[in-house]
Amino acid sequence: MSARLNLFGSEIAGKAMKGINTASMAVINSGLLPKATIDLVLLRASQINGCGFCTDIHSKDLAHAGESAARVNLVAAWREATVFSEAERAALELAEQGTRIADGFGGVPQDVWANAAKHYDEEQLAALTCLIALINASNRLGVI
Repeated sequence: MSARLNLFGSEIAGKAMKGINTASMAVINSGLLPKATIDLVLLRASQINGCGFCTDIHSKDLAHAGESAARVNLVAAWREATVFSEAERAALELAEQGTRIADGFGGVPQDVWANAAKHYDEEQLAALTCLIALINASNRLGVI
């Protein structure tokens, strides 16, 4: 498949992508979230959004960081998989609900948020929320 639009050749798209990247790096480099959790969330949202480019990158990031093939391969089936911690599962659920926000009829359900809040403090929840929003923006640039 060929690209419809050369985003890298567009001045406005370049500025927007630079802003998204800068914001993403602020979250990633904050030290608030484990690297594995970040990469799992980025991969899951990218899978849901059908962004092949981002799915490929985040799968490789996980493998390069030493994650097992089982964990990388089971991200899409995390609910049934036993290879994720309870905190990772809460982050993956928040990522799914935040990505499929239109399906939630009012946003992320309270029980999903409450479960995430059991594992992450307010600043970590802010980081997760920003991370989910930013990967969704990146994915949309990739699939539109």
